[in-house]
Formats: sequence, C-alpha cells, structure tokens
Amino acid sequence: MMQRRQWLKGLVLALGVAWAGATFAPSAAMAEDKVTVFAAASLKNALDAINAEWQKESGKETTVSYAASSALAKQVEQGAPADVFISADLAWMDYLAEKKLIKDDTRANLLGNSIVLISGKTDAQPVDIKQGFDLATLLGDGRLAMGAVDSVPAGKYGKAALEKLGVWSSVEQKVAGAESVRAALLLVSRGEAPYGIVYQTDAAADPGVKIVGTFPEDSHPPIIYPIAVTTDSKNADATAYVDFIKSDKAAPLFEKQGFTILK
Repeated sequence: MMQRRQWLKGLVLALGVAWAGATFAPSAAMAEDKVTVFAAASLKNALDAINAEWQKESGKETTVSYAASSALAKQVEQGAPADVFISADLAWMDYLAEKKLIKDDTRANLLGNSIVLISGKTDAQPVDIKQGFDLATLLGDGRLAMGAVDSVPAGKYGKAALEKLGVWSSVEQKVAGAESVRAALLLVSRGEAPYGIVYQTDAAADPGVKIVGTFPEDSHPPIIYPIAVTTDSKNADATAYVDFIKSDKAAPLFEKQGFTILK
C-alpha cells in the first residue's frame, strides 16, 4: 500500500512537471522567435509601421531598441543580444564590421535623408542656408540643439555642414549636444532651444517644430542608413526580416516619413 501511494505521488509530480513544461515552454519559444532590432532613433515612426506590417504578413514579432547609432553599436560590441542593426551613418556600421560583429553578406545601404534647421516658433522666418549665413545672430542668447557632434550621426553631419559653410566657429559654444537626434528635436519642440539641426524625417514627425531651412547636400557627407544582421544572431528570421525591410512593401512606409530609398 505504501509503495502504491509513493508511486501515485511520483506520477502526480511527473504530470505536474510535464504540465508546467507544456504551459511555459511555448511562451519561452515565442520570446526567442522575436527579431531583436537595434535601430537609429530617427527611424522610429517608419520602423514602427513597418514592423506592424511584418507581423501582419509573417506572424512574427520584433523587439526594437531606438537610440543613437553610436550607443547601439557600443552595446552590440559589449554583447547585447541584437539580431539586426540599422545605423544612421556608415561609420558606426563600419565600426562593427571591423570588429567582425556583423554578417557582411547581409549588409546593405537602405535609406537616405537630409538635415534641416528647425524652430519651435510658428512665426519663425525661412533661413537661407548658404556660405557664411548668420546663425549666431539668429540664436542670440539661445542654444542650438544638435545630436552630440562627436558621436551621434545627425550631430556629426550637422557639424560638418556648419564647418563647410564657415559657420561652426561662431556657434560652437552655443551648441546643446543631445544623446540622440530625437532628444535634440525634443529640446526645440519644448521651447528649450530656439533652433536645432535634425533630420528632415524627424522634423516631419513632430508638429511642434517648423523647418526653416535645408542644408545643401554638398555641405556634408552623404546621409546613408545601412542595415545588417549581427554575427552573433541565431534567429532564423533575421535575414527574412532584413529582406522585408528592403522590399517594395516597406518602401512606401519609409517614403511616407520622408526617407529616400537607396537601390
């Protein structure tokens, strides 16, 4: 009788473990199936819409971290579990490529963009952005919001343009460097800085700012967003996700936000 009770107790325990495994294993598997994407902050509006389309079409989900490309590249270098990296410039993708942290055969130049001067004032007048334009006088005692000029791609492009136009030295001390281009956008939108330099796509996404001028294309290096699967990715859906991002189905959603599709 005692042996029978022990046997029944063991059976109940075994069934309980099996039930628990059947209950929780699928959710763990689902978490593993999600494609983890590290993407430049300026991609948020477009990529959120594209990821919704990806899920609708494939039934697959994504987990996205938006931040400055510099910060994301450093996180990948430190072992963060990203499957796909989308940078706002070539330099940070090259940085990971040199360290063998991306799969070179998956790398592609995805998008183009432009940088603009914005103001949070609805009555702000258009600015003729040309050689030697008087940005310092426009700013007065205020600050110029930009991504950090030594690391954030939008900040680097902005500094390059101001240097090419002979304006940088007059405004360098007025720059409010932000951790990402979206943070710089927010400074202007909130009225904490009278002007800022951001991507055209960021300005279009925030009704609280107004574009007052566009920087000439030849005043800065070409703005290119590359994409690649990371070397450490074990997700079987990562390559399919990148293919979808590059497809004609995703293109209109990027273009709606003002990006240029690179072929």
